[in-house]
Amino acid sequence: MINMADCEVFYMTLKTLLAGLEYTCLQGSIDIEINNVINDSRKAGEGDLFLCIPGAVVDGHKFAADVAAKGAAALVVEKEVEVPENVTVIQVENARYAMALISAAYYDHPAKKLKVVGVTGTKGKTTTTYMIRSMLEKAGHKVGVMGTIEVIIGDEHIAVNNTTPESMDIHCFFDRMVKAGCDVVVMEVSSQGLKLHRTAGIEFDYGMFTNLSPDHIGPNEHESFEEYLYCKSLLFKQCKQGIANMDDSHYAEIVANAACPIETYGVNEGASLKASNVELTRDIDYLGVDFDLEGLMNFRVHVGIPGSFSVYNALGAIAVVRHFGVPEEVINDVLKNMKVKGRVQIVPTGDDYTLIIDYAHNAVSLESILKTMRAYNPPRLVCMFGCGGNRAKSRRYEMGEVSGNMADLTIITSDNPRFEEPQDIINDIITGIEKTDGKYIEIIDRREAISYCMKNAQPGDIVVLAGKGHETYQEIKGVKYHMSEEETVMELLQEMKEN
Repeated sequence: MINMADCEVFYMTLKTLLAGLEYTCLQGSIDIEINNVINDSRKAGEGDLFLCIPGAVVDGHKFAADVAAKGAAALVVEKEVEVPENVTVIQVENARYAMALISAAYYDHPAKKLKVVGVTGTKGKTTTTYMIRSMLEKAGHKVGVMGTIEVIIGDEHIAVNNTTPESMDIHCFFDRMVKAGCDVVVMEVSSQGLKLHRTAGIEFDYGMFTNLSPDHIGPNEHESFEEYLYCKSLLFKQCKQGIANMDDSHYAEIVANAACPIETYGVNEGASLKASNVELTRDIDYLGVDFDLEGLMNFRVHVGIPGSFSVYNALGAIAVVRHFGVPEEVINDVLKNMKVKGRVQIVPTGDDYTLIIDYAHNAVSLESILKTMRAYNPPRLVCMFGCGGNRAKSRRYEMGEVSGNMADLTIITSDNPRFEEPQDIINDIITGIEKTDGKYIEIIDRREAISYCMKNAQPGDIVVLAGKGHETYQEIKGVKYHMSEEETVMELLQEMKEN
């Protein structure tokens, strides 16, 4: 949750905030002035509108009497509550949906003042989002970003907890972007964000689908893959123009009920934008991919991020910026020099091996990055990773098996152990890797593990440090300690230089 003090406060009537929303007024009047809109009972004050949100852990309806005692003027509820008669009570079918529409009204519908680009999919959202932003800015636009790593407003970078923030935060950020002079916002749209109506009421100018594979399925996320797929598909119900990867095996299901025209991209025949003659390129501190672009645009593309998935990310990004009239020379200038923190990020070492930091933190993403690196035919492929504590053990077995099968050497280390013992997590990973013939060692301290990788790298090796990516912390026993993989590498390079 952002600091709402950073956002301009608007004063308006409850009736104005409820416009476009189906509701029943259980008591009180809608012709009252509202000072602030909140969903945190601790921040309730005189004249506020409090949204009673039923959460996975806490139900906001429990605090109705408390916020009324603090002077709240009105409540939005899903079920009846007992509060004094002078407090207006508005009943809606879904409080989260109502929060999205009310938040938009509260900030005077900032999304309508921006070109809004939404990117959804299992993998590739972050990289594609940054590609789009970089190309649009190079072409003269001022672009806001909202995603997994951060929110960007001008020169301001704001850390966030969710890929797609709560709707109140989204519209506050949009409002700040408008005031900062942004004309475009590019945002990652998660399945959870769609499921929980965080983007309800936003009409995306362009919505994009990257790909789909099983992820985020569990008691606190999606109950099944079918629900996960359905939630992803919802983006195409609130777009003016859809753009989708037609090579994905779930493409037809994703676009089946789209309420907008769909343009496609891929490497197969029939795509609106098609890549052909794909060529992998490598130098010491450079891994890239080139391809011919055919269809709605035609030229040779050079991408400074390795692998076949980079072809798809670049195709999707080009499909979006084409609508903004971004020229070929800008597209290539940006893509050839493109770097995204923690996403297949090459860190120059000055030595004759290639070091990569990547966020791969499950079996699917780890297999993807290792398969991509294997295609460059290194003499050795080395993989260092750990697994998070207090998470499904199956992920540990699966990642161990993937690395054992695909890497020449695996260094098993600690990730975010949280409240588990790091050695217990490592033992689970070993259970998976021992199903293979893969060589491995274990180094429990992550910094020591990185140091081992760097000191023992051989000429031509590709070394992948997987799991942490852009994160700047390691969580141990409830405490987040500062740890940036990139910073650690730079520190170790300096130490090795001095010694």
